[in-house]
Amino acid sequence: MKKKILISNDDGIYAPGILALYDALKDVGAVTVVAPAGEQSAVGHAITLSDPIKTKQIQHNGSFFGYAVGGTPADCVKLAVCALLPEKPDLIVSGINLGPNTGISVIYSGTVSAATEGTVLGIPSIAISLGSYQKPHWEVAARVARQIVRQVLRAGLPPDTLLNVNVPNLPAKKIKGYRVTRMGRSRFVEKFDRRTDPQGNVYYWMDGELELLGDEGETDIIAVREGYVSLTPIWFDLTHRDALPVFRAWNLAW
Repeated sequence: MKKKILISNDDGIYAPGILALYDALKDVGAVTVVAPAGEQSAVGHAITLSDPIKTKQIQHNGSFFGYAVGGTPADCVKLAVCALLPEKPDLIVSGINLGPNTGISVIYSGTVSAATEGTVLGIPSIAISLGSYQKPHWEVAARVARQIVRQVLRAGLPPDTLLNVNVPNLPAKKIKGYRVTRMGRSRFVEKFDRRTDPQGNVYYWMDGELELLGDEGETDIIAVREGYVSLTPIWFDLTHRDALPVFRAWNLAW
């Protein structure tokens, strides 16, 4: 019996990355797509609480492709597992994202958050991203996704752990291999361009650059820059355990 695979993303159900992922996995398992109706990049792990969540069945080449959801990536996974699918999936794959999800981008990423939601629900989950916004080599990322999905279906993932995969945007012959990494330390240095619309209303357009914070070693950022596919296990317990003794030493009394 084929394993059940749920695909989602944050670029939207019409994004080329999700189609590349679907094509790579459609014969690996029984694939269902549940993804946002439109782009939901950088929404993080937001969920919809005060509005109804609309769904629409989507066709591709005359056949059922999946469900477009009027919500966030996390909404898509919740809705798929709890309402849309007749059975719980064996695996969730989120992507293929256009652009890297390395370093601090993991916090903002809707693609990673879809996989995180799957992990919260007790389902092995993978997020996969391609390390460029221009001239994407979808076929390379799809090949990586197919290989990793087969491995995870065979061996599983550690409990409460999602796998964040970042693929260099290179031809297949230039990929150097796989590297197991940790998240690089980085932050965005934002710039806000102040503009005025024809009615005189002021608005801002955000831009910025990624700044590395002196990180070295086996990080996701460095691995991708050096031509390796980065495999980063992510644990969603955000506790900074090394800092616990600092706060336990505070002299607080009620």
